[in-house]
Amino acid sequence: MPSIKDFNRFGEELERRLLLKTSPVAVKMLASEADIPDGSVRPKQDRGHLAQCQAFAYSRRDRETVAMLKEDNWCPAPVMAYGLEPKPDHSRASGHVYDTFEPGKYIGILSSPLSKAKFAPDVVIIYSDTGQLRRLLLAMRPEEIPLVSGHYFPPSCAHAVVTPMLTGEYRVVIPDPGEYARALSGDDEIMFAIPKDRIETLVADLIEAQDRNLPFARESMIMSPDFPQPELYKNIFKAWGMDVEGK
Repeated sequence: MPSIKDFNRFGEELERRLLLKTSPVAVKMLASEADIPDGSVRPKQDRGHLAQCQAFAYSRRDRETVAMLKEDNWCPAPVMAYGLEPKPDHSRASGHVYDTFEPGKYIGILSSPLSKAKFAPDVVIIYSDTGQLRRLLLAMRPEEIPLVSGHYFPPSCAHAVVTPMLTGEYRVVIPDPGEYARALSGDDEIMFAIPKDRIETLVADLIEAQDRNLPFARESMIMSPDFPQPELYKNIFKAWGMDVEGK
Protein backbone atom coordinates (compact mmCIF):
# COMPACT_ATOMS: atom_id res chain seq x y z
CA MET A 1 0.00 0.00 0.00
CA PRO A 2 1.44 3.41 -0.90
CA SER A 3 2.23 5.80 1.95
CA ILE A 4 0.44 9.12 2.42
CA LYS A 5 3.49 10.86 0.92
CA ASP A 6 3.19 8.57 -2.10
CA PHE A 7 -0.44 9.57 -2.56
CA ASN A 8 0.57 13.24 -2.29
CA ARG A 9 3.15 12.66 -5.03
CA PHE A 10 0.54 10.96 -7.22
CA GLY A 11 -1.58 14.10 -6.90
CA GLU A 12 1.33 16.32 -7.91
CA GLU A 13 2.13 14.12 -10.92
CA LEU A 14 -1.49 14.08 -12.12
CA GLU A 15 -1.83 17.86 -11.80
CA ARG A 16 1.45 18.52 -13.61
CA ARG A 17 1.27 15.92 -16.36
CA LEU A 18 -2.40 16.41 -17.23
CA LEU A 19 -2.32 20.19 -16.71
CA LEU A 20 -5.44 19.94 -14.56
CA LYS A 21 -7.24 23.15 -13.64
CA THR A 22 -8.21 21.79 -10.21
CA SER A 23 -6.69 19.29 -7.82
CA PRO A 24 -7.56 15.58 -7.90
CA VAL A 25 -9.78 14.95 -4.88
CA ALA A 26 -8.78 12.40 -2.25
CA VAL A 27 -11.91 10.85 -0.72
CA LYS A 28 -12.12 8.76 2.45
CA MET A 29 -15.22 7.31 4.07
CA LEU A 30 -15.27 8.03 7.79
CA ALA A 31 -15.92 5.32 10.35
CA SER A 32 -15.31 7.66 13.30
CA GLU A 33 -14.78 11.34 14.07
CA ALA A 34 -11.28 10.39 15.21
CA ASP A 35 -10.41 9.97 11.51
CA ILE A 36 -11.02 13.68 10.81
CA PRO A 37 -7.70 15.59 10.55
CA ASP A 38 -7.20 18.74 12.61
CA GLY A 39 -8.06 21.86 10.66
CA SER A 40 -10.74 20.23 8.55
CA VAL A 41 -13.74 22.34 7.56
CA ARG A 42 -16.89 21.23 9.41
CA PRO A 43 -19.56 22.81 7.20
CA LYS A 44 -22.49 23.19 9.58
CA GLN A 45 -20.44 24.90 12.26
CA ASP A 46 -17.87 26.65 10.05
CA ARG A 47 -19.65 27.63 6.86
CA GLY A 48 -23.22 26.40 6.55
CA HIS A 49 -24.77 23.23 5.16
CA LEU A 50 -23.37 21.94 1.85
CA ALA A 51 -24.22 19.47 -0.87
CA GLN A 52 -21.49 16.86 -1.30
CA CYS A 53 -20.57 18.22 -4.73
CA GLN A 54 -19.90 21.58 -3.06
CA ALA A 55 -17.56 19.91 -0.56
CA PHE A 56 -15.67 18.34 -3.47
CA ALA A 57 -15.51 21.80 -5.09
CA TYR A 58 -13.95 23.33 -1.99
CA SER A 59 -11.37 20.54 -1.92
CA ARG A 60 -10.41 20.70 -5.58
CA ARG A 61 -10.58 24.48 -6.09
CA ASP A 62 -9.72 25.97 -2.70
CA ARG A 63 -7.58 23.01 -1.61
CA GLU A 64 -9.48 22.57 1.65
CA THR A 65 -10.06 19.41 3.67
CA VAL A 66 -13.79 19.04 4.28
CA ALA A 67 -15.52 16.55 6.61
CA MET A 68 -19.17 15.96 5.72
CA LEU A 69 -21.20 14.20 8.42
CA LYS A 70 -24.95 13.66 8.28
CA GLU A 71 -25.74 17.00 9.88
CA ASP A 72 -23.61 18.92 7.35
CA ASN A 73 -25.60 17.74 4.31
CA TRP A 74 -28.08 19.86 2.34
CA CYS A 75 -28.86 17.27 -0.37
CA PRO A 76 -30.51 13.88 0.24
CA ALA A 77 -28.70 11.74 -2.36
CA PRO A 78 -25.30 11.46 -0.62
CA VAL A 79 -26.97 10.90 2.76
CA MET A 80 -28.59 7.77 1.31
CA ALA A 81 -25.71 6.74 -0.97
CA TYR A 82 -23.15 6.80 1.84
CA GLY A 83 -25.44 4.91 4.23
CA LEU A 84 -25.97 7.80 6.64
CA GLU A 85 -29.70 7.09 6.33
CA PRO A 86 -31.38 4.06 4.70
CA LYS A 87 -32.62 4.57 1.17
CA PRO A 88 -36.43 4.34 1.14
CA ASP A 89 -38.04 1.66 -1.01
CA HIS A 90 -40.35 4.21 -2.56
CA SER A 91 -39.34 7.83 -2.55
CA ARG A 92 -38.99 10.66 -5.01
CA ALA A 93 -35.77 11.49 -3.19
CA SER A 94 -34.21 8.18 -4.22
CA GLY A 95 -34.33 9.26 -7.88
CA HIS A 96 -32.12 7.25 -10.24
CA VAL A 97 -30.77 3.82 -9.36
CA TYR A 98 -27.37 3.92 -7.66
CA ASP A 99 -25.23 1.84 -5.32
CA THR A 100 -25.30 2.54 -1.59
CA PHE A 101 -23.17 1.59 1.39
CA GLU A 102 -24.69 -0.46 4.18
CA PRO A 103 -26.54 1.92 6.52
CA GLY A 104 -24.54 2.70 9.64
CA LYS A 105 -21.18 1.55 8.28
CA TYR A 106 -19.89 5.10 7.94
CA ILE A 107 -20.63 8.37 9.72
CA GLY A 108 -19.54 10.63 6.89
CA ILE A 109 -17.03 11.41 4.17
CA LEU A 110 -13.74 13.31 4.04
CA SER A 111 -12.34 15.10 0.99
CA SER A 112 -9.05 16.89 0.38
CA PRO A 113 -6.75 17.79 -2.51
CA LEU A 114 -4.74 14.64 -3.16
CA SER A 115 -1.40 16.46 -3.21
CA LYS A 116 -1.82 17.64 0.41
CA ALA A 117 -4.14 15.01 1.93
CA LYS A 118 -3.20 13.84 5.40
CA PHE A 119 -4.84 10.45 4.87
CA ALA A 120 -4.78 7.52 2.46
CA PRO A 121 -7.85 7.88 0.22
CA ASP A 122 -10.42 5.22 -0.61
CA VAL A 123 -11.07 6.86 -4.00
CA VAL A 124 -9.47 9.63 -6.03
CA ILE A 125 -11.74 11.76 -8.23
CA ILE A 126 -10.27 13.74 -11.11
CA TYR A 127 -12.24 16.57 -12.71
CA SER A 128 -10.83 17.03 -16.21
CA ASP A 129 -11.73 17.99 -19.73
CA THR A 130 -12.15 15.24 -22.31
CA GLY A 131 -8.65 15.73 -23.73
CA GLN A 132 -7.03 15.26 -20.33
CA LEU A 133 -9.15 12.18 -19.68
CA ARG A 134 -8.23 10.76 -23.08
CA ARG A 135 -4.50 11.12 -22.34
CA LEU A 136 -4.96 9.36 -19.02
CA LEU A 137 -7.02 6.50 -20.43
CA LEU A 138 -4.76 5.91 -23.43
CA ALA A 139 -1.77 5.58 -21.12
CA MET A 140 -3.35 2.56 -19.37
CA ARG A 141 -1.81 -0.88 -19.70
CA PRO A 142 -4.09 -3.32 -21.57
CA GLU A 143 -5.20 -5.32 -18.54
CA GLU A 144 -6.60 -2.18 -16.88
CA ILE A 145 -8.80 -1.15 -19.80
CA PRO A 146 -11.68 -3.62 -19.14
CA LEU A 147 -12.01 -2.10 -15.65
CA VAL A 148 -13.18 1.25 -17.04
CA SER A 149 -16.90 1.90 -17.39
CA GLY A 150 -19.23 4.83 -16.92
CA HIS A 151 -22.29 6.24 -15.18
CA TYR A 152 -24.15 8.97 -16.98
CA PHE A 153 -27.09 9.83 -14.72
CA PRO A 154 -27.43 11.37 -11.23
CA PRO A 155 -26.24 11.30 -8.55
CA SER A 156 -22.60 11.77 -9.53
CA CYS A 157 -21.53 11.94 -5.87
CA ALA A 158 -22.68 8.31 -5.49
CA HIS A 159 -21.37 6.90 -8.75
CA ALA A 160 -17.93 8.46 -8.24
CA VAL A 161 -17.49 7.16 -4.68
CA VAL A 162 -19.67 4.18 -3.78
CA THR A 163 -19.41 2.14 -6.98
CA PRO A 164 -15.59 2.34 -7.31
CA MET A 165 -15.21 1.33 -3.66
CA LEU A 166 -17.58 -1.62 -4.00
CA THR A 167 -16.20 -2.88 -7.32
CA GLY A 168 -12.56 -1.81 -7.26
CA GLU A 169 -13.03 -0.49 -10.80
CA TYR A 170 -12.66 2.87 -12.51
CA ARG A 171 -15.70 5.01 -13.34
CA VAL A 172 -16.23 7.84 -15.80
CA VAL A 173 -19.05 10.00 -14.43
CA ILE A 174 -20.86 12.99 -15.92
CA PRO A 175 -21.32 15.76 -13.34
CA ASP A 176 -25.01 15.85 -12.51
CA PRO A 177 -27.26 18.95 -12.50
CA GLY A 178 -26.45 19.65 -8.85
CA GLU A 179 -22.73 19.66 -9.63
CA TYR A 180 -23.41 22.19 -12.37
CA ALA A 181 -25.89 24.46 -10.58
CA ARG A 182 -24.52 24.34 -7.01
CA ALA A 183 -20.86 23.35 -7.26
CA LEU A 184 -20.18 25.29 -10.47
CA SER A 185 -18.64 22.46 -12.48
CA GLY A 186 -17.90 23.55 -16.04
CA ASP A 187 -19.61 22.33 -19.19
CA ASP A 188 -16.19 21.03 -20.25
CA GLU A 189 -15.60 18.98 -17.08
CA ILE A 190 -16.02 15.25 -16.58
CA MET A 191 -15.29 13.13 -13.50
CA PHE A 192 -13.01 10.09 -13.38
CA ALA A 193 -12.99 7.98 -10.20
CA ILE A 194 -9.98 5.82 -9.33
CA PRO A 195 -10.04 3.22 -6.52
CA LYS A 196 -7.14 3.43 -4.08
CA ASP A 197 -5.59 0.13 -5.20
CA ARG A 198 -5.29 1.33 -8.82
CA ILE A 199 -3.94 4.87 -8.47
CA GLU A 200 -0.26 3.83 -8.23
CA THR A 201 -0.43 1.76 -11.42
CA LEU A 202 -2.35 4.43 -13.31
CA VAL A 203 0.12 7.20 -12.43
CA ALA A 204 3.07 4.96 -13.35
CA ASP A 205 1.48 4.27 -16.75
CA LEU A 206 0.91 7.99 -17.35
CA ILE A 207 4.52 8.81 -16.47
CA GLU A 208 5.84 6.07 -18.75
CA ALA A 209 3.64 7.12 -21.66
CA GLN A 210 4.72 10.76 -21.43
CA ASP A 211 8.40 10.11 -20.73
CA ARG A 212 8.61 7.71 -23.69
CA ASN A 213 6.54 10.11 -25.81
CA LEU A 214 4.18 7.31 -26.80
CA PRO A 215 1.47 8.08 -29.39
CA PHE A 216 -1.31 10.28 -27.97
CA ALA A 217 0.68 10.93 -24.77
CA ARG A 218 0.96 14.58 -25.81
CA GLU A 219 -1.21 15.41 -28.79
CA SER A 220 -0.76 18.49 -30.94
CA MET A 221 -3.78 19.68 -32.87
CA ILE A 222 -3.58 19.58 -36.65
CA MET A 223 -6.31 19.88 -39.28
CA SER A 224 -4.73 19.01 -42.60
CA PRO A 225 -5.08 16.53 -45.47
CA ASP A 226 -2.20 14.04 -45.70
CA PHE A 227 -1.31 14.62 -42.05
CA PRO A 228 1.82 12.92 -40.65
CA GLN A 229 1.06 9.24 -40.12
CA PRO A 230 2.25 7.28 -37.07
CA GLU A 231 4.33 4.23 -37.99
CA LEU A 232 1.44 1.96 -37.02
CA TYR A 233 -0.77 3.63 -39.64
CA LYS A 234 1.95 3.34 -42.28
CA ASN A 235 2.49 -0.35 -41.67
CA ILE A 236 -1.22 -1.13 -41.84
CA PHE A 237 -1.74 0.94 -45.01
CA LYS A 238 1.24 -0.79 -46.67
CA ALA A 239 -0.26 -4.18 -45.85
CA TRP A 240 -3.56 -3.05 -47.38
CA GLY A 241 -1.91 -1.69 -50.52
CA MET A 242 -3.05 1.86 -49.76
CA ASP A 243 -1.24 5.19 -50.11
CA VAL A 244 1.29 5.93 -47.36
CA GLU A 245 2.76 9.23 -46.23
CA GLY A 246 5.91 10.10 -48.19
CA LYS A 247 5.36 7.50 -50.94
